[in-house]
Amino acid sequence: MNSYEINPPRLSWRMLCRRPSSGNTQVKQRVEEIITLVRQKGDAALRSLSQEIDGRPLKEIALSDAAIREAALAVSPEVKAAIADAARNIRAFHQAQKPQEIRVETAPGVTCIQRPVPIERIGLYIPGGSAPLFSTVLMLAIPARIAGCPEVVLCTPTRKDGTVSPEVLYAASYCGIRQVFGIGGAQAIAAMAYGTETVPQVDKIFGPGNQYVTCAKQMLAGEIVAIDMPAGPSEVMVMADASTPAAIAAADLLSQAEHGPDSQVMLVADKRETCNVILEEVERQAALLPRCDIARKALEKSRAFVFDKLADRIDFANTYAPEHLIIATEAPWKIADKITAAGSVFVGLYTPESAGDYASGTNHTLPTSGWARSFSGVNLDSYYRKMTLQEITRDGLKGLRDTIVSMATAEGLDAHANAVKVRTDE
Repeated sequence: MNSYEINPPRLSWRMLCRRPSSGNTQVKQRVEEIITLVRQKGDAALRSLSQEIDGRPLKEIALSDAAIREAALAVSPEVKAAIADAARNIRAFHQAQKPQEIRVETAPGVTCIQRPVPIERIGLYIPGGSAPLFSTVLMLAIPARIAGCPEVVLCTPTRKDGTVSPEVLYAASYCGIRQVFGIGGAQAIAAMAYGTETVPQVDKIFGPGNQYVTCAKQMLAGEIVAIDMPAGPSEVMVMADASTPAAIAAADLLSQAEHGPDSQVMLVADKRETCNVILEEVERQAALLPRCDIARKALEKSRAFVFDKLADRIDFANTYAPEHLIIATEAPWKIADKITAAGSVFVGLYTPESAGDYASGTNHTLPTSGWARSFSGVNLDSYYRKMTLQEITRDGLKGLRDTIVSMATAEGLDAHANAVKVRTDE
């Protein structure tokens, strides 16, 4: 990310906004193989895949209550306090989103109802690997509890020693989750979608992951299970101008680059000078990071742009539709009010993406890869299905009779018309 493009033509924008992992046929083929194996062989597939992919046997698929309780002993008081503080804000923001039953008399004697019903069985996927994201447990489990979902299960990869991060287990316990399974990757998604001898089948799967996890979710969403959204490798776009401190913009870019080598960060600036000073600061800060190697791999796939016109900067941001959009400019709301496609927008110099990741209260499970044009991030509605009910009196049906009969007859559906006639004909 040591160079940038200046005023690229609009015809090239779609290509410039393609994600590094898009269209990988090898990933799709491998995920198909994993899904088929788990569907056919259940727990045995999970064990063999652990040996094949991770190079170690799977000790236990389901974690015991004792293991979950013991995890609390390994979590520092500072982290426990932070979890409690973050949970309070997340709970407050999501509690305010609670939907209400809607009841409308659309015509005399005709009552229509929309009732929010919690989804029965929820599966949560918590990324692990080099950075176990226990914050994601709070983001997914707290709204599930507020919604009143009766059953919540959690899958997360084990570490190199075969154990699960104690912070993940503590956060799960803090949120009241008792069913935790030490499996990750596409196989975890397949296990929750189909169910195995040990892992319960769920109705909807939530959670971000790498390109294999995202691919598995999308494949299975068209077949057997609902998903929250396509939420793959993390990404951020930072919008900067001459007023933006380089240290702030660089830190925000690197906060996403350190997630993983398949993450992508984008810088959109007003001038060459702005871009140059920020890119220099990115190099300086990256060298100081413990996860420098990971960040640098992500930066290799990342891009920077200079647009002279503010309107072009805004339109390019909406074309990219970032998971996270940070507007660290002068008069940031002038831009924010014109953003129509982003998972979550961070407005002003004192609103880092890190705040949304952990503790401000908004949900950090967001659409990636441009899906922000059509998907919302996780919110309380994600955990409900909206069921409709209706009740019609005899007089109410008489009032609708001619309308229904005329429309049904015009469509050639005489039995539909008869279902009204037999109730209303004298």
